[in-house]
Amino acid sequence: MEHGYDRTTSDHCVFMKRFLDENFIILLLYIDDMLIVGHDAKNIKSSKGELNKSFAMKDLRSKKQILSIKTTRDRKNEKLWLTQERC
Repeated sequence: MEHGYDRTTSDHCVFMKRFLDENFIILLLYIDDMLIVGHDAKNIKSSKGELNKSFAMKDLRSKKQILSIKTTRDRKNEKLWLTQERC
């Protein structure tokens, strides 16, 4: 929270950081895993740099699955789907 994130009331492992231009970042934490999502790549990169000063981090880049959640991206149409369907 010292980096400008607010904890959501619905889930204490979900944090949001809002920027003046109305963009935002959502940060999801689970034990030692972190997922950062947002619209502006510059804000994400900057936030990763800030967090890396406080925590040892590895940047695994874009993931197709995290914590049994499958992610599918459509960059052209700016859409992201999260599913937990069993294969």
